[in-house]
Amino acid sequence: MQTRYVVVTPVRDEELYLPLTIESMVRQTIRPQQWVIVNDGSRDRTREIIDEAACRHTWIKAVHRTDRGFRKWGAGIIEAFYDGYNVLEPKDWEYLSKLDGDLSFEPDYFEKTFAKFRDDPKIGIGGGVLYHYEDGQRILENHPKFHVRGGVKIYRRACWEAIGGLWVGPGSDTVDEVKANMLGWTTTSFFDVHMIHHRFTGASWGRWGGLVKDGKIDYVSGYHPLFLAAKSLVRLPRRPYIVGSVALVYGYISAHLHGTPRVNDPNLIRYLRRQQLAKLFGGETIWK
Repeated sequence: MQTRYVVVTPVRDEELYLPLTIESMVRQTIRPQQWVIVNDGSRDRTREIIDEAACRHTWIKAVHRTDRGFRKWGAGIIEAFYDGYNVLEPKDWEYLSKLDGDLSFEPDYFEKTFAKFRDDPKIGIGGGVLYHYEDGQRILENHPKFHVRGGVKIYRRACWEAIGGLWVGPGSDTVDEVKANMLGWTTTSFFDVHMIHHRFTGASWGRWGGLVKDGKIDYVSGYHPLFLAAKSLVRLPRRPYIVGSVALVYGYISAHLHGTPRVNDPNLIRYLRRQQLAKLFGGETIWK
């Protein structure tokens, strides 16, 4: 029996790369029951590209949002995602994929990932890993194994329902994983399943802006200050040297000073901080 899954893709101004994602999806050996592509107020040809795809393929559905006039940090992409999620027609899906519109991947991508879910019933959230090209070099977007990039996440239905869906705000792609682990699920990236990211993570914000955003997300998610300090020290020798670490700390502190709301889940924050301290002091942790 073929795996039943649905996909939601929020996009904004993706006329360059969305056709590559559509081509990758059309070529899948296991196609979704439905793929909803949400145009989040794009000003380029994204709307037309989505409509053309929906006309050619009955399993693709277009949703168009009005242009709010700016990129809404944190919550915008999740609000767009939910506009797509709420119009999904299949009700018997087993897996839900939140997929970015700037990716390309092999025809057996979903076939491979679902095989991994079947092999381990404890996996609640999984997905492939991203590579991007920089100066002609293919570079892995590295991260802890328990973390799955927000734009490639696949949720097992029981896990999705257990975590109560996504936090609508900055850090949603950390909050969901931490909550899943707290509830006994495993979250993991499949490092032998590759995808090409045509716009490297944080590119739309620039190097400085992207790292400041990451620091703010760490604050909103409830990161322990010691872990944030250690994270900043570890990235000192990585480009942009020193400045990148300063940006992380600046983002974290500025979010605190501006009273940016944190995730309203004290148990989750306590669990997260215990995991981070365990990582710093050599204990058992999901942070691998």
